[in-house]
Amino acid sequence: MALPNFGTPPIKAKIDTGARTSAMHAFRIRPFEKDGALHVEFFVHPVQHRRLPEIKCEAPVLERRKITSSTGHSEMRYVVETIAVIGENKLPIELTLTNRDELGFRMLVGREAIRGKFIIDPGRSYCAGRKN
Repeated sequence: MALPNFGTPPIKAKIDTGARTSAMHAFRIRPFEKDGALHVEFFVHPVQHRRLPEIKCEAPVLERRKITSSTGHSEMRYVVETIAVIGENKLPIELTLTNRDELGFRMLVGREAIRGKFIIDPGRSYCAGRKN
């Protein structure tokens, strides 16, 4: 999955229809005000199991939302919106920012991002191609 507004290389993402919201690995998350609106600066490690490259990103904050993980852990997360590119499809996507460093994928794509746009076949992988 590409996130051109963040200037990252393609990020290996997992489709998770059990998750409502999409989530992206982010760290050193710092809120700040810009032109009277709340923004967030954050860093990402876009390549699975690698500390480099480390890319600095910035986005306006849509809101802060309480998210409960599949393990039952709840946390307040910043929510940002960007454009995601999946195969030939460009779509707006809301992402929550959280540290996913210890998890299998740097990004989860939740059902709200793909609702009505894709049919999920749980037996297939890399249907939109493999970039990394």
